[in-house]
Amino acid sequence: MKKRVIIDTDPGLDDAVAILFALASGLFDVVGLTTVAGNIGLERTTKNAAGLLAVAGRADIPVFSGAEKALLRDNIDAIVVHGDDGLRGITLPPALAPSRSGAVAWLAETLRTEPSGSIDILALGPLTNIAQLINQYPDAADRIGHLIAMGGTVLEPGNAGPSSEFNFASDPEAVALVLHSGIRTTLVPLDVTRRVRLDTDYVEALRGTSVGDTTADLLFAYLQDDRRSRPLHDPCVMLLAAAPELFGVDFMRLSVNLGDDVDAGALIRRETGSPVNVAMRVDVPAVLKLLASGFR
Repeated sequence: MKKRVIIDTDPGLDDAVAILFALASGLFDVVGLTTVAGNIGLERTTKNAAGLLAVAGRADIPVFSGAEKALLRDNIDAIVVHGDDGLRGITLPPALAPSRSGAVAWLAETLRTEPSGSIDILALGPLTNIAQLINQYPDAADRIGHLIAMGGTVLEPGNAGPSSEFNFASDPEAVALVLHSGIRTTLVPLDVTRRVRLDTDYVEALRGTSVGDTTADLLFAYLQDDRRSRPLHDPCVMLLAAAPELFGVDFMRLSVNLGDDVDAGALIRRETGSPVNVAMRVDVPAVLKLLASGFR
């Protein structure tokens, strides 16, 4: 059976690849997309999400815009990686269906309507929408089947601070709230995502369909500045959801650095931390094969 999922996202080049894989692979029943400010501002992440649905011909899937800013902090962005438009100039077709506001209320309504535990959330950006859901509609949040979130780092150096990762540094308070919520959660940190890397030969081989061609264009834009390879951060969330046997997951107790220092949002292992599952190992050849198969 296809996994029923909601994708919470801030596209973003690698987000875009993850979303297109979810739409094209036939492995997921995508109930809707919710957007959050992260890699770029909310208006653009929402526009990009709707454009990706147009690429895949999926006007039936709704897009709802969510949090415009973090719970308690000023926003940060990743324009240096993704460009001012989030896609480094890659043009998507016009959206086939308008996006709507009120992501958190829609999440609550959907989770309450569907059988408890039947919908997973695949979170590719800051966890602000999920934290707001927990705060405002705790009964609905309790009905999430599995939350799989790209974020954090355990042993690897950070990409926002010495030990902090961008998504979690964007809203540390949201991360802490989610980890304390009791929702079944698996984190996909830099420890795994930095091992799943693409090169130009891999990207070129994805071409052959409209979705595959767009994916290749996005990935070549991601391989900026003549880099030979880049890590596939957000697609790892979809790959773990589709094939958990390809990942090694460890149980940990984690706290979150809620300070104002350069490592805000960093994960800290301690006995009093919140219980959470963390992907720490991955079968790289197998997940790259699975990813490529989704575009053929």
